[in-house]
Amino acid sequence: MKPESKAINLPKGIVVITGASAGVGRACVRAFAKKGYNVALLARGKDGLGAAKQEVENMGRQALFYPVDVADARAVEEAAGKIELELGPIDIWVNNAMNSVFSPVKEMKAEEYKRVTEVTYLGQVNGTLAALKRMLPRNKGSIVFVGSALAYRGIPLQSAYCASKHAIQGFFDSLRTELKHDKSKVRITMVELPALNTTQFGFVKSRLPKKPRPMGTIYQPEVAADAIVYAAEHNRREIMVGFSTLKAIIGNKIAPWFADSVLARNAFEGQKTDKPENPYKRHNLWKPIPGDHGAHGEFGKQAKSSSIQLRISKHWISFLIVLVLLILLIFLIIGWLF
Repeated sequence: MKPESKAINLPKGIVVITGASAGVGRACVRAFAKKGYNVALLARGKDGLGAAKQEVENMGRQALFYPVDVADARAVEEAAGKIELELGPIDIWVNNAMNSVFSPVKEMKAEEYKRVTEVTYLGQVNGTLAALKRMLPRNKGSIVFVGSALAYRGIPLQSAYCASKHAIQGFFDSLRTELKHDKSKVRITMVELPALNTTQFGFVKSRLPKKPRPMGTIYQPEVAADAIVYAAEHNRREIMVGFSTLKAIIGNKIAPWFADSVLARNAFEGQKTDKPENPYKRHNLWKPIPGDHGAHGEFGKQAKSSSIQLRISKHWISFLIVLVLLILLIFLIIGWLF
């Protein structure tokens, strides 16, 4: 008689997510765990990390977290080493952590530009270096860069964030060509995100007289997480999320002068709510805000929970086939009628 065997619920892989305690990162934690991955969580806020870890475990997956400031390259590297010792080889690294300041350039301080750059740009560089150190010798792995439409088209009142996202784009392009030159099988993908209903607008440092808000069409963070999971699992150079992202990027390439005028006219009020800002509120530029803040912000009623454009982008071959068949059908009907 054969001994009874027990099914072992093996993970689909090991994924590291920076900025995992809230917002897009938190939505990614849930999305990857739902797909069967074990998840390592990096962020500054211990409360959010602990809650995210519990969510992963409630889904039957393994998780661990490290309170890390991604601006600290040594801390990121040490965390990566510990993750591989405890969970196993890292398959996917998601560079998501960010911060920002809402302010006119003339009122910004040099240390604020430095801090946003260190987190939003160099945080992705530090994560990438830690991932490459482990992936290149194995000649496999996937790194996802979380970008933005603002990497192509800067807007007023967010100059530090826009500049950092532009820098990520340049770093990504350089690295991708180097990997191609070396014929490496390590994959990297850029995901360009639209305006999102995340927690950052409640905690971002702001000099605006009214509380800040996402500008334009707003999406739930789960839409971003869907794109990021897809990017991690597929060999795509770049994924744009939402028609608004597509419109901003293409529009700026065609007529940047027109975009200048439109943004100068609309983007100042378009980034403000009608509620007065508290000039003394706590912000997360230098330190995390205690508590578990989840993935969603205050704009849920205005946010879309899906993106038709993303669906088309993910399944563009199928959509192209359907489109061709429809065109052929139209011609057949016209030929039959006339």
